[in-house]
Amino acid sequence: MGLVYADIEIIRSADLVLVDEGHLEPNKVRRMTVRAMVDSGAYMLTLNEQICAQLDLRKRDEQFAGTADGRRLKLDVVGPVELRFANRWTSCDAMVLPGDAEVLLGAIPMEALDVVIHPKKQELVVNPENPYTPKRSLKSFRGPVQT
Repeated sequence: MGLVYADIEIIRSADLVLVDEGHLEPNKVRRMTVRAMVDSGAYMLTLNEQICAQLDLRKRDEQFAGTADGRRLKLDVVGPVELRFANRWTSCDAMVLPGDAEVLLGAIPMEALDVVIHPKKQELVVNPENPYTPKRSLKSFRGPVQT
């Protein structure tokens, strides 16, 4: 299988809160659409410094991450951001790679969006088993079930 890319929209979640509270006009929300490499071997979303600066994303933490070539890097964590793809959205944090490094869409946001890589088309698609709304799993839930 070759490399798979997808266009995803990244939105500054703090701006969405300001809109909800009436402190910011909806057309002022900072957002951008980026081409991301879909990497199910990566753990989370990774953005680069340029995108973080454009969206004014704030550092929340630092974490170590292993790279494909065996290096271990200490990276900033920013967010939250809202991700949108097709008819799906999720909120997540992102690790920050230096400079203009490639954006990676990792396994955690892919699971939250309920999207899959279509092997024949080599593209990211909405899970065909749940085409209208993402399936969320609550395996440990023991309360009453509403239908």
